[in-house]
Amino acid sequence: MEEKVKISMLCQLYGKLLTEKQFEFLNDYYNNDLSLSEIAENNNITRQAVRDIIKKGEKKLFEYEEKLLFMKKIVNQEKQIQKILSEITKIEDTSTDKQVESILNSIKKELSCLV
Repeated sequence: MEEKVKISMLCQLYGKLLTEKQFEFLNDYYNNDLSLSEIAENNNITRQAVRDIIKKGEKKLFEYEEKLLFMKKIVNQEKQIQKILSEITKIEDTSTDKQVESILNSIKKELSCLV
């Protein structure tokens, strides 16, 4: 997974555990695609100060994930759901029973909502 995407996901999961500034700067940098200079200008601080705050925030996010493993669990669940959906589609394609097909469609809808 690309580093920027990973940090953005971690920020969504653990962002509220960071300081307000760390969360704001990480969100601006990774999700709003602002440069360090733009963030610095918007907050009347130096570019280096913004970089330091972002780096500290990133470090905290990785520490939280290392201990709590929420993102890892979510990614694994999504993989399992995709595998189940694939297997259901195989059964559905080979089944001739309308009742089984109806049940499989219902299960498929429920699992699709989770992904």
